[in-house]
Formats: sequence, C-alpha cells, structure tokens
Amino acid sequence: MPRLGLVGAVMGATLLLAACSTTVQGAPVSVFADPFKVAGMQAVDGPTGLREGIERNGRKVQQSDGGAIDAIGGQAIADIEEFWADAYGTAFPGRTFRPVDALLSWDAADYAGDFCGGDTYGFVNAAFCPIDNTIGWDRGVLLPALQQAHGDMAITMVLTHEYGHSIQKQARITKRGTSTLVAEQQADCYAGAYMRWVAEDHSDRFTLSTGDGLNTLLAGMITFRDPLLSADDFVDPDGIDEHGSAFERISAFQFGFTDGVAACRSIDAKEIAQRRGDLPVALQQGETGEWAVSEESVRSFIDALNMKFDPTPPPQLRFGAEAPACPDARPSPPASYCPGTNTITVDLDGLAEMGSGAEEFGPAAPLSGDNSAYSVLVSRYMLALQQAHGGLALDTAEAALRTACLTGVATTILTQRVRTPDGDTIALTAGDLDEAVAGLLSNGLAASDVNGESVPSGFSRIDAFRTGVLGDQDRCLKRFP
Repeated sequence: MPRLGLVGAVMGATLLLAACSTTVQGAPVSVFADPFKVAGMQAVDGPTGLREGIERNGRKVQQSDGGAIDAIGGQAIADIEEFWADAYGTAFPGRTFRPVDALLSWDAADYAGDFCGGDTYGFVNAAFCPIDNTIGWDRGVLLPALQQAHGDMAITMVLTHEYGHSIQKQARITKRGTSTLVAEQQADCYAGAYMRWVAEDHSDRFTLSTGDGLNTLLAGMITFRDPLLSADDFVDPDGIDEHGSAFERISAFQFGFTDGVAACRSIDAKEIAQRRGDLPVALQQGETGEWAVSEESVRSFIDALNMKFDPTPPPQLRFGAEAPACPDARPSPPASYCPGTNTITVDLDGLAEMGSGAEEFGPAAPLSGDNSAYSVLVSRYMLALQQAHGGLALDTAEAALRTACLTGVATTILTQRVRTPDGDTIALTAGDLDEAVAGLLSNGLAASDVNGESVPSGFSRIDAFRTGVLGDQDRCLKRFP
C-alpha cells in the first residue's frame, strides 16, 4: 500500500518490522566475558510481558475497539516515552524529547479506519507517520498473531521500533537519501537499547527475562526479516526497500542491547556494507536456497569441510538412528561427535526433519530450512577440528560458544563454492544464515558442546556465531579459549 511519508511499515511480500533504544549506564561489558551472562547480565528465566495490576495509565488510542491489544499498545508507547524522556537528552545533548502526537489502531480486515492519509483495509502493518507525527498499528491481524506466537513483548518490540523512527526524525539522524536499510537497522538498534532498560527492571509496566524471555523476543524478530530475494530484485540496490535479513536485524538489536543508544549512531551504509561483506543477500540464477538432507548431501558437506580445513586426522562419518557407545561423550542427535573414536554419527531422518523448510512467511511463521540442519552437522565437524587442534576442553560452556563461533567461520567459508571429489557443489546461499540463527534459538545444537549441552541464552549463542561469521578461527580460539 504506497503512502507518501510513511516510515517503518512492516515490509515485504507479507510483512516486516523493526525496533527502538535506551542508554545503559556504566562501562560496556563484553558479551563474551561469561557464557552464562547476556551482555553482562545474568541469563535467567522469569516473568516476561505486561505486569499484572498496572496502575500507570497508558496512552489513549484513537479508532480503538477498546480491546486488549490496544491496551497493551497504549501501555507500550507510554513506557517507551518514559524511557526516551530520560535517554533522549543524554543521547542528543541540547535537544528536547517530543512525544508523538497521537496513536491510532485499525483492523486490517475491516473497511473502516484510516492512517497517514490512506485507508487501512488490508494494511497488515505498524508504522510511524512523519506527516502528522503519529504511530499506528493493525490490531486485527498483525499484533494478535505476533502476541499469540511470541507474547506481549512482540507487540512492544514492534512499537518501540516504530518509535525509533520518530526519534530519528526529531533528532535529524535520517536525512534525504538515507536508505531504508540504514533507517530500519538503526531503529532495530534503538529497540535493543530500550529492551535492555526493561530487562534491567526500570520499567513499571513490562518485564523481560534474559533467558527464555529474550530468546522468545529474538525468535519474534526473525519473523521481521526480509523475504528471500532473487538477483532480479537487486536491479536498483540503492533504491530497494530493504530492511535486512534476520541475521542482520538481530545483530543491530544486539548492538543496542549491549552498548546502548550511542552504538546505534554508528550504523550507516558503510558499517552495514562492512558487516555484510561478501555474504550473499540474494539468490543467484538457478539457486533455490534449499538442498534436501540425504546421505549424498551429508557426505558432500563433510568432503567440503575436509577440503577447507584439512584436519589431521579427518573425522570418520557413519549413519545410524543411534550413535554407538562413546567413551568420552554423550550423543547429541541428530548429529553426534565422539572424540574417542573421532567419528561423526548422523541420524538422517532426524536431520532431514530438522532441515525441513517452513511453508509460509508471516508474523507467526517459524523459520527453518536446510541450513537449520546443516549448521548442526557443521558444528559437530567443528568439534572434530577442535579435537585435532589439541588442548581444548570440549565439554564446557566455553566449548559450546567456541563451537558456535567456529560454525560461523565455516558458514562464511562455505558461501564460496566448493567442488567436492564426487562432483557436488557446496555453496551456502542467501537465507542460510537466517536458518542457522533460527536453529540457534530453537534448539541450540549448533552452539553446543560435545554432549549437546548449550548455554541458556540464545542471545549469547547468536553473538558467538556472528563473531565467527565476521571473523576467523584465531578470533574464535582467542575469544573462547
């Protein structure tokens, strides 16, 4: 639905969104300092979402049906504004924070309703309208689906992202010519900073646990990714309405969560290009992005890894529904590594099920695909690589994150085509990073030790993986000794 001046709309074939920000007091804390912490905070499970018995008033919502979704939306905006009332002056010295003028909601399945100068029928979205300084959302389709799949904080995430666009406008951060990609990832970063503020228990309205709560929030962010594009979609790369992959958007969120609002100013076209590097962003001619798991594909992956890493001795590969007894490790199906025998055992049926792709793209659709499975296979190979290196414990939390990091290294390497001796070509494509990230959140096996044990924080798993994607083996070994 084209609309002049509309900012931050859920984009793509179906939908997409973004996030917001906050100032974190104190010195930045390395997210890698402790495998059981999240950006310096202890990773713990607990309540997440709207607090019970809220006594604070939320913002009034125009065109509302008076339902629970709009009530959460009004509370979320009031909370976000409370955060920015303190954070804005610190982030932008000499400037005064201005709240948005109004909030509006609509039901995208209803012909009634208007927003930002247009009707809202079929507008399954949320957005900031710079024309009249308002924020609006679809209470009928979009937000209920997100809430059902990912909880109350998914609603708050969408709205704090949209508020980030208001902050960009009044702080004059985005100017004519600023790409959608930069604006959206800055807003994702702002969302991370605000969510850190909530996780630190500064909010009177919402709570966010750093364990299961943050994991669920990140899983919700995956649904905000761009749909998988082909090379033809990039005819005009400077003008495309691009928001970023799940990998990129979660990275931007993590920058804000870890280092606060100040980190978001560094996200520009140059930073994104550097972070993206040579990673594929669109499917090339003839690529489908998927290769069904089979004995042939598994053997080809192991052959490609042997060619690129050349460990001495290389691990042996066997297939079976159950891994044989191992003297120094427990099985981690559907792919297990035994150091004592230097053998990777693969349950083909289990790995194939893990790698089956999602059938839809939308606010509640889970993300999965072939690399959700292959990243687990690669992680077991990376344990064999660590075994060959010598002197590294394989059954610790540090080993789990080291494995995730090295899996990231291998993922980047395998984006370059590898021709195996049997004639197959291994080449990870656009979308494979997102599928790996989805697996890191849903089961964590690609970020697990030799026994299949991972750290509780999906945030930390993804951070370790990204360190490898953007780094090399030495960086992983130094970061996770």
